[in-house]
Amino acid sequence: MVPRYARPAMTAIWEPEARYRIWFEIEAHATDKLGELGVVPASAGKALWDWWATGPTIDVAAIDAIEAVTKHDVIAFLTWVAEQVGDQARFMHQGMTSSDVLDTTLAVQLARASDILLDDLDALLAALKRRAFEHKHTPTIGRSHGIHAEPTTFGKKLAEAYAEFARCRARLVSARAEIATCAISGAVGTFANIDPAVEEYVADKLGLAPEPVSTQVIPRDRHAMFFATLGVIASSIERLAVEIRHLQRTEVLEAEEYFSPGQKGSSAMPHKRNPVLTENLTGLARMVRSAVTPALENVALWHERDISHSSVERFIGPDATITLDFALARLTGVVDKLLVYPERMQKNLDRMGGLVHSQRVLLALTQAGVSREDSYRLVQRNAMKVWESDGALSLLDLLKSDEEVAASLSADQLEACFDLDYHFARIDRIFARVFGA
Repeated sequence: MVPRYARPAMTAIWEPEARYRIWFEIEAHATDKLGELGVVPASAGKALWDWWATGPTIDVAAIDAIEAVTKHDVIAFLTWVAEQVGDQARFMHQGMTSSDVLDTTLAVQLARASDILLDDLDALLAALKRRAFEHKHTPTIGRSHGIHAEPTTFGKKLAEAYAEFARCRARLVSARAEIATCAISGAVGTFANIDPAVEEYVADKLGLAPEPVSTQVIPRDRHAMFFATLGVIASSIERLAVEIRHLQRTEVLEAEEYFSPGQKGSSAMPHKRNPVLTENLTGLARMVRSAVTPALENVALWHERDISHSSVERFIGPDATITLDFALARLTGVVDKLLVYPERMQKNLDRMGGLVHSQRVLLALTQAGVSREDSYRLVQRNAMKVWESDGALSLLDLLKSDEEVAASLSADQLEACFDLDYHFARIDRIFARVFGA
C-alpha cells in the first residue's frame, strides 16, 4: 500500500489491529456457541466478552513478539489473548483450525471493502449522470480508429460510461455476495471436532453466509472472481480515463481536466496543462489488474490445504481494494470538474468539410435507385477530394456539382443529408434505456 494512493476508511480495514479485532470476534462468537452447546463452559464466552467490554488496546507489537518465537500468527494471537483474559481463555479455538479464523476474517475484510467500493461507484454514477444530462444534446464527433466517423453527443459518451459502471456495480454486488462466506469447519473441513451450528452462528453474527463445503480453506475460486471483478472495474476506469486523455490533446481539446489556480503543468514549460489525473488513473488501473492473475493462480491448492495463497493475499487484498478505492474517488473528481468545450467540438465537427455526413448521402442515393456499389463510388470519389484538401473543400459543394450524383439527388435533397440534428433524433430514447423514463 502506497500512502499517496490510499484513503483512510479503506486503509483502516487492513490495519493489523483491525484484523486482530475480527479474529477476536470470531473466536468469542464461536466460544459463545460452544458454551450454548455444552462443549465448553458458558462462562468462557462471558469471560472473553467481559474483557472485550473494557475496550482493550490490541498490542500488535506484543503479538508480533510472540509470533517471532512461535512462528505462527494465530497461535501468537491466542497466546496474547490468554495472557489478558486468564484461565477461561483455554476454551477458545475448540475444534477450530487457523484457516477458520484467517479465511473468515478475509471474507469480512473483503465484504467491508466492497461496501466502500460500492459507495465509490454510486458517487461516480451520480457524477456521470449529472454531466451526461448536462451535455445530452452537445454535438461532438464520434471517432472510429481515431478517425472522424459520424456525429454523436458528448452526453451520449458519458451515458455509455454510466451504463458501463452500472454493470460494474452489479458485478461487484455479486462478487461481494460470493466472497462473504464463513468457514468454521475444522481440520480438512469435516466438522469432526466442531458442530456446524458454530459456523452458522458465527456467520450470522458477522453478516456472512456459511461456506457449503470447504476443504480446510474457503475455495479460492470465490476470491479469483472477486479480484477479477476489481480488475474489470479498473479497466472501465482506464477506458474513460483514456477517452479524456485523448480529448485533452492540444489538436483536439474538446474536454480537459480541471486546472486549479496555482497548479503547474511542467517544470520546464509554463504553458502546459497536462492530463495528469487520468494518466495516473491508467497506471492505477494496471496495478489493480495485476492482482487478477495471482488470484487465479491461488485457486489450485494442494489437497485440503496449503499456504501458497496466503502470502499472495496479504499483498493483493489491501493493495487492490485500497488502490481501486482511490482510483474511483479520483475519477469521480475528474468527471465532476471536467471542463467541456462545445465550441471546440463544433469546430472539430466542421473540420473536414462535411465528410461526417457521407453515409447519409450514400443511403439517399441507394433509396433513389442507384446501386450500393455505384453509390459508394460516387460519394467516395468526392469525399477523397475533401480528405486530400484537409477539409478546405466542401463535400456538399462537390456532390452538387457531380453530374452523376445530381442526376439522382436534387440540391435540396443533398442539403437535407447534411442536417446535423438528424443524428440526434434518438438520443432521448438511448437515455431512457440507460437512465429510465
